[in-house]
Amino acid sequence: MSDAVVEQPAGLSEVERVVDVFVAPTKTFADILRSAKWWLPFVLMVLVTLGTTVAVDRQVGFARVAEVQIHQNPKQEEAFNALTPEQRAARLQGMAKAYRYSSYASFVLVLVFVAFGALLYWASFNFGLGARTTFGQMFAVWMYASLPRLLSGLLVAILLVAGVNTDSYNMQNPLGTNLAYYMPDASPWVRTLLSFFDVIGLWVVLLLVIGTAIVAKVSRGKAAVVVLGWWLLGLIVMTGIALASS
Repeated sequence: MSDAVVEQPAGLSEVERVVDVFVAPTKTFADILRSAKWWLPFVLMVLVTLGTTVAVDRQVGFARVAEVQIHQNPKQEEAFNALTPEQRAARLQGMAKAYRYSSYASFVLVLVFVAFGALLYWASFNFGLGARTTFGQMFAVWMYASLPRLLSGLLVAILLVAGVNTDSYNMQNPLGTNLAYYMPDASPWVRTLLSFFDVIGLWVVLLLVIGTAIVAKVSRGKAAVVVLGWWLLGLIVMTGIALASS
């Protein structure tokens, strides 16, 4: 008598995993336990970031981007205005180049940020809560949980191509999904604080709670403590930096 063959249920395709992030996120994150692949979110991230950067380059220009960023910080603007016309031109040119290069390479910077965040989460869950997740699983959770940010990038590119807000485009806060966007004259630290309360950003935080709870096999309450704890620390640090430099 031959042994019965038990068929394993088929996993989700990469496209299904991306779609389910928006309609059934628990399915996507549960599938990461089977496979920690993250290539499709990365490809989508590269396409969207490059598309948005091209739109900024053509519709706004990075010299204008630099001017707006200088205006966002009173101290920086005061120091800039104290320069000679030749020095101001050179400063703008240098800043424009820096913004252009960093924008076109932003997907590389995002990978570094995701790797750092995944490492923090992996250490927090494994050593803090006794979980047995892997760095690869946490990295994949971060990549898939970040997919809603691509909606922001797409919308920004569409608006710029349509000629909306090209003269006052703020690269650090380009979309009105948070209160800071509607308070351009507030102090830099206030804008930094309010920018953390962003609809898309909080959506990503919620997905991180769901995803880390699944791959670490802990309750969502414990996952929320870790995720929100690091989120709160980031808010305090970034707001403090903005306060010190303003």
